[in-house]
Amino acid sequence: MSDETERHRQDNRSHALHFEMVRRKPAVSLAGIVTDICGYRETRPGHFRIVEYASLTVPLVISFAEAFAIGLGHTPGDNDRYASFAAGLYAGPVMIESFGAACCVQVNFTPLGARQFFGLPMSELRDRMVGLDDALGVDGMALRERLGEASDWVMRFDIAETYVANRLAEANALSPEIAWAYRTVIASGGRTRIAALSGEIGWSRKHLAAKFTDAIGIGPKTLSRIVRFNRALSLSKQQDDDWAGIAADCGYADQAHLVREFRQLAGETPTGLAALM
Repeated sequence: MSDETERHRQDNRSHALHFEMVRRKPAVSLAGIVTDICGYRETRPGHFRIVEYASLTVPLVISFAEAFAIGLGHTPGDNDRYASFAAGLYAGPVMIESFGAACCVQVNFTPLGARQFFGLPMSELRDRMVGLDDALGVDGMALRERLGEASDWVMRFDIAETYVANRLAEANALSPEIAWAYRTVIASGGRTRIAALSGEIGWSRKHLAAKFTDAIGIGPKTLSRIVRFNRALSLSKQQDDDWAGIAADCGYADQAHLVREFRQLAGETPTGLAALM
């Protein structure tokens, strides 16, 4: 096990004794495709709950044990159980519950990377979890078996990383226009006007929105909202909850606009969310 992997294991266990989490940064060849690969295992019985806020991560979760209960924008019920799955982008809070026996590998993709890896319109994964067999077919089930038989996290990470790289080698190239538009929105902090994007590419706004949604899973306007929200959340840790100033910095019309966006994307007001973090 690498020093970096072991350090993450120790740091996470010291802060949350009910689970073990190990992370690996992907190979340089996967930069811009995969953000990280995680191993997660619960170490004691219990009923655990977390909330994830609107993000630009597209996860592939491969489970070897008990399923998670996951609710998009609501507390999960008895029918909201998912073990191995892929999940598209969702512009809202995600409630996740586990019960003390979960164990999985999670590969976190960027939206552009997910489009290449899965090889299907990401609009098909938007606002939902899709089972491993539907997302990757027979190959995905074989991958799950190999990961389950591996003796440690390092071996599992090696298997997962090799699988991703091999699948990407056969993937179709992304539309350069969509890739440029996506990166432009990210670089601007979500403040680029959609009309400017479509004008630069030479497409109508309607055509851009349709192509963008097909590739990313959400339209450029929703992408901009999520980018602004995450930037505001990051700034709140540096600016002592100066929400009026943060709203101005992030391109919101006013503080009330920021509050509405936080309620929709996180399920909390800015001050309520800050108190939880």
